[in-house]
Amino acid sequence: MVPKGVSMKFPFAFMSVAAALLLAGAAPSAEAQQQPPTNGWFKVCAKQEDNDICNVQFQSVANTGQLVTAISLLEITGKINRKSLQVTVPTGRLIGPGVKLRVDDKKELTLPYFVCVPQTCIAEVPLDDALVAMFKGGNMLTATSTNFQNRPNPVQITLEGFTAAFDGAPLQQDELQARQRQLQEELRKKAEDQRKRLQEEQEKAKAAEN
Repeated sequence: MVPKGVSMKFPFAFMSVAAALLLAGAAPSAEAQQQPPTNGWFKVCAKQEDNDICNVQFQSVANTGQLVTAISLLEITGKINRKSLQVTVPTGRLIGPGVKLRVDDKKELTLPYFVCVPQTCIAEVPLDDALVAMFKGGNMLTATSTNFQNRPNPVQITLEGFTAAFDGAPLQQDELQARQRQLQEELRKKAEDQRKRLQEEQEKAKAAEN
């Protein structure tokens, strides 16, 4: 349940413009999930009504510009006090299995889904000090959702930079905008490279026919 006084939009409010726009896109293909470009761990904070909200997050975005997985460690303080670990994945998932999280070879944690919107589903568990310590002491986080074909879709996320983001100061507006521009430029270049490769393959196919 979403706490009274906190907008349902807050899990997405701190996503980069590029990633937020991608929430309206289609679910990524299996191939797209295998090699997602990433933009590292970062923290952003904002005030919403009588609450202060900070989000330490990591966004995994496919070469096609589609959201693959987003990890959010949210802390709300003020009129409402609440901490949660959220994982956002595309729709087309089996709800029952939830999202499985594993840090290195540690015990697997299951996050049940708590809400789905047209293009994404969010799984959530309460965030405690033990989870934060596990993230800080780990090297690789694996988030696994199960698609509608009952196939697991594991996505690996580096934990390098997590501690610095969690313990450090939040990004300022100009820094966040710079990240947005960087991600948009990365996606633009990948889309252009993909277009060029497709064009070259088509030209080779035509030449072979002649």
